[in-house]
Amino acid sequence: MQLKGKTAIVTGGSDGIGRQIVLKLATEGCRLAILGRNAERLDCVVAEAIAAGAKEARAYAFDLTDSAALDATATTILADFDAVDILINNAGIWHKAGPLDSISPDLLVATVQINLTALMQLTRHMLPHLRERNEAAILNIASKSGVTAQAGQSVYSATKYGVRGFTDVLKEDEAETGVRVAGLYQSGTNTQMFAKAGEEVPNQIFTEPEDLADVVVFMLSRPPKIWLHEVRVEL
Repeated sequence: MQLKGKTAIVTGGSDGIGRQIVLKLATEGCRLAILGRNAERLDCVVAEAIAAGAKEARAYAFDLTDSAALDATATTILADFDAVDILINNAGIWHKAGPLDSISPDLLVATVQINLTALMQLTRHMLPHLRERNEAAILNIASKSGVTAQAGQSVYSATKYGVRGFTDVLKEDEAETGVRVAGLYQSGTNTQMFAKAGEEVPNQIFTEPEDLADVVVFMLSRPPKIWLHEVRVEL
């Protein structure tokens, strides 16, 4: 796919992996719809994206656990941009590792809603519009936890295994359309995701988010006859 001029939606775009994906796509000359919860951080990323070469960049601040807000935001994005070519489902949260009964009911529900339910809802909104394009892509940023079971990650892993299953089925469903679907399954990344959950981990040994963003751009920019359905990135 030739990325210049393409319109891309990136969830979780205010920091971490999402921010780096936005900035890498900006250097390719994309138009960007950047989704996240923190309006102030999103505005900063919009300014960075424009400075980096984005043809257009807009921020959409809302809570992914709010289905009504998600529906309204999807409608607004479609009104603001004349087309959507790329959907990158990146947003996600972590729960502190531990037995299932150590995870609060509210956090359990929020993890499922943000990591899986909202991803499917937003994809459902955008899919008919992606099908209208000559070439389009959906890239789900999942996690190694969607491939390998790891102790203490019961709910998180459930959501990521769900993303993997959703990605694989969506790929089959869209095989005869112009929408290409892929999953990225990365190991630990040097972001604030763990700190936000109150867990101390040795982030410095993990993959850098800008390196993962390079992988995303590489996946999206393959020639028409090449598509990377699944990529795993490990330390």
